[in-house]
Amino acid sequence: MLIVKRETAVYAMSPENEPVARVRSGDTLTFETADCFGGQIVQETDRMGTLDWSRINPATGPVFVEGAEAGDTLKVEILRIDLAEQAAMVEAPGEGITGLNAQEESTKILPVKDGRIIFSERISLPVSPMIGVIGTAPADETVATGTPSFHGGNMDCRRIGAGSTLYLPVNVPGALLAMGDLHAVMGDGEVCVCGAEIAGEVTVRVSVVKGQPLPLPFLVTQEHAMAIYSAEGLDAAAEGTTLRMRAFLIDQVGLAPHEAGMLLSLTGDLRICQAVDPNKTCRMEVPMNVIGDCGYRFP
Repeated sequence: MLIVKRETAVYAMSPENEPVARVRSGDTLTFETADCFGGQIVQETDRMGTLDWSRINPATGPVFVEGAEAGDTLKVEILRIDLAEQAAMVEAPGEGITGLNAQEESTKILPVKDGRIIFSERISLPVSPMIGVIGTAPADETVATGTPSFHGGNMDCRRIGAGSTLYLPVNVPGALLAMGDLHAVMGDGEVCVCGAEIAGEVTVRVSVVKGQPLPLPFLVTQEHAMAIYSAEGLDAAAEGTTLRMRAFLIDQVGLAPHEAGMLLSLTGDLRICQAVDPNKTCRMEVPMNVIGDCGYRFP
């Protein structure tokens, strides 16, 4: 099985990036990933203000998927996420939402032990590994890995974990898939500008779906189907993800327009993925059993 080394990292999603490996549709491969700090925070005396910002948010890759053409969909099945032995977090004035009131920079190192992160002597939390940055190349622009958009990128959706399937747009030949920025655990919103940032390995299966039958990016888990949308403000992100899911229910699932809107109001959960990046990201979740009752099956 192909292992893509973390040393191949890029710091922007771009059609100009040279692929570091090639795979076929249906292949399984593993991405080694650095944490979002590029390994620069290893002890609690390390501070965010001293970081080399050119090394922030590395994404391993990109990988060229043979047969993927512009206008297609890349199906990424996330099979496994393995984590390093410790995570790091920071809080700093002016960073994220909590940074609006933070008075000084603080760093916390979080050991991972027996499937839990050790937050303090009194608090430990079960790990829930997720991918913060995952995306394909945009069609005709270069987008920093720290910014989410229609190509994916730094969506920080905590549902993008093992057992989920993420559908991404193919904008250029080969798609140019890259990923990084793992979190051992993170709450919706990522309000202090980071989760439990950690290095690790992600094993995925990639497949080419011809055409784009879904509003992309789109995420499927055993429990939910989710449209994901990023925009400059939270209002626009919330409206975008809701209207994209409504369009999916009409165009693909086959509901009448008024039924789609009503069903979203009854069963849809509108959630904030992250509220701290240059673009904000929201998702609209619909229970899979509701979609299954309509007879729809995902490609």
